[in-house]
Amino acid sequence: MIDNVLVLIRQMIQMFLMAGIGYYLFRTEKITAEGSKTITDILIYLVIPVVIVNSFLVERSQDHVVGFLISGIFAVILLILSMLVAHFFFKHDPIASFASAFSNCGFFGIPLIQTVLGQEAVFYLVWYIAILNVFQWTYGVSILNGQPVLQGFQPKKLIRTPFVIAIMLGLLLFVTQFKLPIIIMNCMKTIASLNTPLAMFIVGVYLAQTDIRHMFQRKSLYLVSIVRLIVIPVVSLLFLLLLPREYKDMKIVLLLASACPVGANVSMYAQLHQKDYSYAVETVTISTIYSIITMPLFLLAAQHLL
Repeated sequence: MIDNVLVLIRQMIQMFLMAGIGYYLFRTEKITAEGSKTITDILIYLVIPVVIVNSFLVERSQDHVVGFLISGIFAVILLILSMLVAHFFFKHDPIASFASAFSNCGFFGIPLIQTVLGQEAVFYLVWYIAILNVFQWTYGVSILNGQPVLQGFQPKKLIRTPFVIAIMLGLLLFVTQFKLPIIIMNCMKTIASLNTPLAMFIVGVYLAQTDIRHMFQRKSLYLVSIVRLIVIPVVSLLFLLLLPREYKDMKIVLLLASACPVGANVSMYAQLHQKDYSYAVETVTISTIYSIITMPLFLLAAQHLL
């Protein structure tokens, strides 16, 4: 158990070193704002979809089928709990509510779960990523704009998103058990390995655009971090205790997804809807910094309790 926690800590230190590289490259203008957007597009439209498809390349056993269905149900429940908790604390602060409700389970969670539990464990994270994105485009946008939840929601646009396409393709491969040529699988594995460095470069770019002194003086950011990194994971842990112990790996995956720092999408949505972009970036940055303390603790708790 302690070994897994040490692995997680080492992985997080490596990730922060990569973020430092991203910080340096942006500060020295080796990466521009336009360049960071290009890296983000590569992650969203190629790397993370490939990671998702890879996670479906497992044997179609009864355990996998049941686990996949159960993880979907519990992902919905955990995300609803997250939104309720966030709304309770931040009724009058839409950016803080959005930030604390939705974690960085794609950019941040996937590489950590791969390290601690292996590639197959990402299989249980797929629904969480998909449903989180649906809730961001519906509930998240509505609270930012003070609108009804489904106003402006476009199902056709959602279906065409990279992560939904990846899930549909992955499901097809999982159901048919079609074996991809080894050269394609090796290519996909190489692309998937880009997830951690590219994602952390982007975190470094966010940090480089932040007034660090002002950020650490902004009290509301500490409450966002407490809710995102402590309160919501504790609520999630208590709920996951209801699941049988035979689903331990799945429960650890869902807990780590719930315990990740603020998702980077909050800054994208804030910019898109003309909200306080710098505040949104600060919620991402400061919660990511403190997650190096909280996430190993929740992994340790999960291994003892779940």
